[in-house]
Amino acid sequence: MATSSLQRLFLLLLAATLIFRVWFAHALPFTGDEAYFYYWGKVPDWGFYDHPPMVGWWLAAFQAVSDNTAWLRLPSVILPAVMAISLWRFLRTQDEPLALAAAMLVLLAPANVWNVAITTDIPLVYFSFFSVLCFLRAVRDDAPLWYLAAGVLLGGAFLSKYFSGLLGLAYAVGLLWRASPARIMGLALIVLGALPAVALNVWWNMGHCWANIMFNIFNRHGSAGWSWKTPLLYGATLLYLLTPPVVWAAVRNPGAWRMMRADRQRAALVMVAGVPLVIFALLSVIKTIGMHWLLSFVPFALLAVAMRVAPAVRERWVKLFAGFAVLHMALVVVIASLPVETWRKSRLYDGIILTVKSQELLDALAPYARDHVFMTDGYSPSVTLSFNAGRYFPVFGEASSHARHDDILTDFRAFDGKKILVLTKGEIDRAHYLPYFERVEFRQIEVRGARYWIALGEGFNYPAYREAVLERARSRWYAVPRWLPRTGCYFCERYFPERGCVAP
Repeated sequence: MATSSLQRLFLLLLAATLIFRVWFAHALPFTGDEAYFYYWGKVPDWGFYDHPPMVGWWLAAFQAVSDNTAWLRLPSVILPAVMAISLWRFLRTQDEPLALAAAMLVLLAPANVWNVAITTDIPLVYFSFFSVLCFLRAVRDDAPLWYLAAGVLLGGAFLSKYFSGLLGLAYAVGLLWRASPARIMGLALIVLGALPAVALNVWWNMGHCWANIMFNIFNRHGSAGWSWKTPLLYGATLLYLLTPPVVWAAVRNPGAWRMMRADRQRAALVMVAGVPLVIFALLSVIKTIGMHWLLSFVPFALLAVAMRVAPAVRERWVKLFAGFAVLHMALVVVIASLPVETWRKSRLYDGIILTVKSQELLDALAPYARDHVFMTDGYSPSVTLSFNAGRYFPVFGEASSHARHDDILTDFRAFDGKKILVLTKGEIDRAHYLPYFERVEFRQIEVRGARYWIALGEGFNYPAYREAVLERARSRWYAVPRWLPRTGCYFCERYFPERGCVAP
């Protein structure tokens, strides 16, 4: 295909995918994860419970303009287009047909067609993507300033999510392989550029119970263990994200070592794409690897493989990716047009109604709004209803290790003696509520065939709740290792000043 034809095709696909993504961002209800990060932005800080703060900062800036969901999702909506255009401009002086084909493959990669949610992964992908472009430029030209820029952007990725550490490891492997004084200096500049972001995160964690470290290193891995299923699931995820022809081309004709011997920029690309995916493969033996964990590395895996095949093969891949994208779009449109009751027999139906028809559920709760504090038993229903109601719903009960930013936002001491309504999706465990109220009444409500249970408690007994629920959370989620230096811990300073949050 002539270069001019490839250019026209690229512009056509760019416009078509953008139109679809703008529509989908408007049509898709705000998800629980998005609403959770939205509340980070409502009270911006130098850090938040689960992850470093970047998505909270972005959402704080966007909220200052509007709370429209499509607007809040704008960084996600334009992300594939930004990556595709940037990759094309980066490569076009070296090989225009390759640049256009690679840009279209990234634009049409399956997850890039439909993923419009604004989550921690979006700033991670932005910073990682542009950090890698700077790194490849630095390796090609032995340019110190580009190494430093790669490090600064890597720091931004680190302030988005800790998975950016795998990218830093890939840089180190790439530069120490056939090391030279210039490359060692380049690695030092990358570290220097990223260091302020790391220092900021450490400083915040020291004063906040080491929340990020406790969650990501200690608390979230209770289900980890040897399994033959999780590697297969990881393989299936790669097949989906990269598509079978690309994976087959990589396996059938690796050629990585030849690329690394032939061109140091391509060698760096292989490391950036390969090292994280290999590490994930090793981890998959004991842990499920989420699809979103891989999004930062998919563009460069596609590029690394595309560089090793003939132009005619790349063009066939573009057509295949375009057909797969159309299939995704058609499926999304069909699902969006179906009545919500279509999913009534699904075990997820109550969660679907809570997300898609939040206002109807809030209307059912309205008679209790004047004299009850509204809560739920989990972070996702709490923040989803909070976003739609415009008032925050705390989480009642111990919940899980995930999404405990509610521990920062909510002070249960303020509810002592008050009336509390707790909404649950599953059938209510009455024994779980009786010890914490003077009187409790249990009722059931129904919205479009989905049933929910509510506990209406009067006279909340904070001391009993503290010694049972909050104490379990303290000993389970806030047992900070003694070797970690601490300057403060919001949870124990608030509830357990006499006990502290230290591992036994």
